Parts: sequence; structure tokens; C-alpha cells
Amino acid sequence: MDLLDIARWQFGITTVYHFLMVPLTIGLAILVAGMQTAWYRTGNRRYLKMTKFWGKLMLINFAMGVVTGIVQEFQFGMAWSAYSRFVGDVFGAPLAMEGLLAFFVESTFLGLWIFGWDRLSKGVHLACAWAFSLATVLSAYFILAANSWMQHPVGVRMVEGKPELISIWAVLTNSTVLAAFPHTIFGCFAVAGGFLIGIAAWQIVRQRKQADEAGEPVDEEDRRTWHGSMRLGAWVAVVAFAGLAISGDVQGKLMFDQQPMKMASAEALCHSEAPASFSIFAVGDVRSPNCEDVKSLTVPYILSYLAEGDFTSEVDGVNELIPRYQAEYGTHYPNDPRLGQFAGQPIDYQPLLPVTYWGFRFMIGFGGLAALGGLVVLWLTRKQRFPKGKLWVPLALLGIGAPFVGNISGWVFTEMGRQPFVVAPNPNPSGVDGVFMYTASAVSSGVTPGEMLTSVISLTALYGVLLVVEVFLMIRFARGGFAAVMPPEKEPGESDSDEALSFAY
Repeated sequence: MDLLDIARWQFGITTVYHFLMVPLTIGLAILVAGMQTAWYRTGNRRYLKMTKFWGKLMLINFAMGVVTGIVQEFQFGMAWSAYSRFVGDVFGAPLAMEGLLAFFVESTFLGLWIFGWDRLSKGVHLACAWAFSLATVLSAYFILAANSWMQHPVGVRMVEGKPELISIWAVLTNSTVLAAFPHTIFGCFAVAGGFLIGIAAWQIVRQRKQADEAGEPVDEEDRRTWHGSMRLGAWVAVVAFAGLAISGDVQGKLMFDQQPMKMASAEALCHSEAPASFSIFAVGDVRSPNCEDVKSLTVPYILSYLAEGDFTSEVDGVNELIPRYQAEYGTHYPNDPRLGQFAGQPIDYQPLLPVTYWGFRFMIGFGGLAALGGLVVLWLTRKQRFPKGKLWVPLALLGIGAPFVGNISGWVFTEMGRQPFVVAPNPNPSGVDGVFMYTASAVSSGVTPGEMLTSVISLTALYGVLLVVEVFLMIRFARGGFAAVMPPEKEPGESDSDEALSFAY
């Protein structure tokens, strides 16, 4: 493996692991704030139990997300120093906003929320919950603004071969981020919805089993609270998928316009079609340049609609797009020693088709599977019912992973689909002409493959340990249920001053 491949593996491994934490934290933060709002308005103890239990799991996940996210910043300097120098003038503003505004507000109000249960008034404490949860969303927006600039450079001018920021407003209102942001947030809700369903289903069965073994009746309040959590998760999963479908359609049309090679690769569309059919499933080698050996189940006209909003438009294929890229950006890499083995070599403008093709389908398929699970749960749990059968809980727990897989697949497709560029060129309709960077020229030149490989192995091992810690803590506190986060009932005559109580219990 060469230096570039090792650097890409390192970034992929650490980023994918970090992104496991991000959507769950964002989705749970909003839902927990909503649960606390329900308790604030109704005084119903069930909502307080939900707030404390799901809030505890959110805090564990948030802490692990912070730890794993720190490495992302260091990677830019360690493995991608050339890239950092190229985008630094642009990325400085949104990343500073994320750190100094969003994360500062996020961490401050999270601390107030954790330690303010018995020190702040209910209203102020609730405001802290919403400030923290909305700050997580704002933090995501700034990160997505930076990422979207890599997909569609705007708001800059080229000065001595490097982009210079001239409009932060253009970066923050980039059409790409305006489409990517709602899509990402709906994905976060899908993850949180599946998490609620799986844990709540497991707790209901576990509670019933423990009551039977003890010869005692099931705690009705707890059962109804778990049941309510499960149905909330189901509704969130269904609504989130609807939002993903709508925002994904908008995002897809932008990709066809801004990065036609990425979307042609998503369909393994080797030749232009008019009207174009959407491929549901392919059998054969999608890397084949002529596609004769690929058998695909397709839906007529749908790809044309996804691309242009009508059912007759022509969609360009990979084989027709490659000559256009070669005419615009050249057939060979510059003969620059900093490019290492790629200096003067032919440029392959075709992304890795198996990754883009199947990544796109995994994203849609697992997202749809999560929504289908939500619909099934809503039907089976209507009127306080609970489904029976030995496979129910294992399926519900496995369902936690479906939206995670969908989210990760979507990001892998988005990032790998723009190769061989790390900053993709797309001057039309609103991008800046001539702003692009090859991935081969982005990697650090002063690092040896051996040093990079050592870094990959070390970070992968460290993240493996952190994964064990994350799973252990999640299982431990999930097992504790409401009893682990709620204090014992007050005896008659005791003070009501500590009604909310703290997470110390």
C-alpha cells in the first residue's frame, strides 16, 4: 500500500467510527429536550423517567463522541497537511464558529443541565436542555458547511493557486449545505428512533421476565413508560424517513448538476440514457466498462426524474463523462514531485463503482428498513398492545443498527463518489471556476508509509478499546432502567424541593 491509500484508510476508519456517535447524540438531544418539555408542561412522572434514562445514554454517547472527534482535527495536520494548507483560509471560519460558538454553547449548557437538576428552576433547566440540543444541531451545520464547500466550492477567489475566502455568507448558504443539512438531521432522528425502539422493547420483555421470576406484578407505570418510548421511537423513525426521502431528492438533483460523475457512478450507468431507468439491484461486475455482463433490475424513467424532475431527461453515463473531465482538467496528473508515484500518471476520473453503487443502495435500503420497522411497531403496539414471539426483541435490537448502516453508507458514498478529487470542481451553476484539488496532492509529503501505517494501527487499536468501553457503558446503564436514574419515592411529609433530583442517583 502507498502513502495515499494508508492515509485514506486512516481517515475513513476514524471518521466512520466518530460518525457512529454523532447522529445518535444529535437525535437523542432533541428528543430528550422534548421529553423534558412534556414533563415540564404536564408534571407527569413518566416523562421525567424518560428524560433521565435516555438523557443518561445520550451523555455517555456524547462523551465518547468528543473523545473520538478530537482525532479528526489532528489528522488534517498529520496526514493531510497539503490539503490543510489549500483549504485553511476557507475552513478556518466555519470550524472556528463550530468550536467557539456552537461547541462552547453546547458544552456550557450541557454542564448546567447535568448539575442543575436540583439547583435551577424547572423553566431555566428546561431552557438549558434546549440550548444544548439546538447547539448540537448548529455545530452540525458549521461542519456540514465546510464539508459542502469541498463538494461545491463557493465564496472564494484563487490567489497564487490557493482559494482565498471573500464571502463567509456564500459558504454558509451554499446550495449544497442547504440540501445536506436537513438530510443529515433527518438521518440523526432515524438513528435515535431506532435506538428508542430497540432498547424499550428489550426493557419491556426484561421487566416482564423479572416480575414473573419474583412472583410480583409488572410495574404498570414503568411498562407504560417503556411502551411510550417505543412508540415515540417508531413515530420518529417513520417521519424521519419521509424527511430523508424529500431532502434526498433535493440533494440528488444538486449532485446530478454539480457532480454528474458521482451520480452516474451511483447507478453504475456506463452509457447515457434518455429516459433513464433507476437500478434497484445488479448482478455482475458493476466495474465493467461496457456493462454487458451486468444484469440489473430497473424501474423505467425514475432516474430521469431524480436527475431533472421529469421522466424524459437524458442522464449522462460514466463513459460519456470521462472525456469531458479529461478535456476540462487534463488526462494526466501534473509532473510534480509532491505527487509521488502519481506525478505525470494518467488520471482515473471514475470512482470505485462497487462502493458508490452499493453504498447508495445500502443508504436507501437500510433507511427504508428502519422506517418499515417503525410502521410495524406502531401497528403492533396500538392501544397499549405489545407484540409477542421470541424473535421480536432480537429483531428490535438488530433494528438499532439499520439506520446506523444507512447513515454510514450515505457518507461513504458522498465522500468516495467525488474521487479523484478531495475538493471537487463544479463551476456551474454557482461554483467558482478552477477551484479543485486532487486527493493525490492532498496527502502530507513529509510522512513515510511506515509512519502512516503505524498511526493507522495505533488509532484503530485505540478506537477498538473505546468501542468496547462505549458498548459496556451503554449496556450497563441500559440494564439499570429507570431505577438507576430515578430516586426512591418520597415518604409523606418530605420536602418537595428536590422534585427533579440529580443524575447522581
